[in-house]
Amino acid sequence: MSMSLPECEPRKNQMLTTHQNTIPTQSWALSEWRTPPSRPIARRGEVHVWRVSLIVSQTSKLEAILDRDELARADRFSFQKDRDRFIVARGALRTILAGYFQTRPAALRFSYSSYGKPTVGDALAAAALRFNLSHANELAVVAVTCGREIGIDIEHIRAEFAAGEIAERYFSRREILQLRALPADLQTEAFFNCWTRKEAYIKARGLGLSMPLDQFDVSLAPGAPAALLDNRLDEGEVSRWSFQELFPAPDYAAALAVEGGFSALRLWDFAGGAPVSLPA
Repeated sequence: MSMSLPECEPRKNQMLTTHQNTIPTQSWALSEWRTPPSRPIARRGEVHVWRVSLIVSQTSKLEAILDRDELARADRFSFQKDRDRFIVARGALRTILAGYFQTRPAALRFSYSSYGKPTVGDALAAAALRFNLSHANELAVVAVTCGREIGIDIEHIRAEFAAGEIAERYFSRREILQLRALPADLQTEAFFNCWTRKEAYIKARGLGLSMPLDQFDVSLAPGAPAALLDNRLDEGEVSRWSFQELFPAPDYAAALAVEGGFSALRLWDFAGGAPVSLPA
């Protein structure tokens, strides 16, 4: 089966803004994840985020669609649980992207930048569709958009991980001071807000940890809009990126970074995994 390019048509009667604070986040029900269409179409101005449960009793079908590189990476895990979750995450990514390209999941060919950021197929296909994957504990998220860079990160919230020495190592001085100024009962949430936003940003940039983490600041206070506040290496970055906080499930934090603005955010549940438990 040949691979067709995904549709990247502008949305009719809809203007795409590039200012990160122009689009009101209140217009989206960010806790509602819905059943996706049978054939997803990534239109310009839209961002799609897929939520994937990594709790799958049988991984053999998903394992069968992975390539040699992915299988080799899976075999590096010491524990079967971690191996299975990696297989489900990569299998889900292939299945999701195959829907946009209208091809078989196993037919997709990934290439990787020198920093490890993946693209699909040839240069034309890669330019048309951009995507990013993140997984933590029992959940994964996949972000998809057209024609611009995108990054996403999800983390399992653990109070014991949100220690001061980790913030001192990975956060900027401004972020550390803001974190310390918050009441103790808000610091864990703020820590993971900061962590996921910084991760989403460097993943969108595609530079990995070669990008100095202390040279840019993100918002972190609970309830504050997700945003890039400063980049001391390039001031123009602040207006170049849009950020969005996501709520994939209780005890998880997630953030999205998108080049430019976006006019619609679609939140979808991947049907290949177990249902995600949500509060009543």
